[in-house]
Amino acid sequence: AAPAGAVAFGVKHTEGVSVDVLFRGRAEPEAVPGAGTRWPLDEGTALRFSMSRASSEVNDNKVTVSFYAEGGKPINQAGVFLTGVGISLDVDADQDGVVEKNSPNKASWAWGPEGHGAILLVGCDKELP
Repeated sequence: AAPAGAVAFGVKHTEGVSVDVLFRGRAEPEAVPGAGTRWPLDEGTALRFSMSRASSEVNDNKVTVSFYAEGGKPINQAGVFLTGVGISLDVDADQDGVVEKNSPNKASWAWGPEGHGAILLVGCDKELP
């Protein structure tokens, strides 16, 4: 997706986003340091974005990729706005009809009438080919 003539790229991002640069044939990602760092635009190079917390509003985080020609001349930019969505699967771990975020019974499971813990039923059958 890089513009014609681009040989390098740089990445900027808001505080709520983590970006790794992944190079082909290299298992470990390279974290994106401060502004000004550029990488060669090689086939197989990829960016991985992540957010560690939910956004406070829609599109409140951004990643901008700048593309450069030989000699460091800026060619173009591409940007992605991100919204982190918090997802939580919570349970009534002590089976009293109330879902509590801090129930101590979530960490273990005990069988019987005085038991506690989550009961999860998963349908893993294939109903449609």
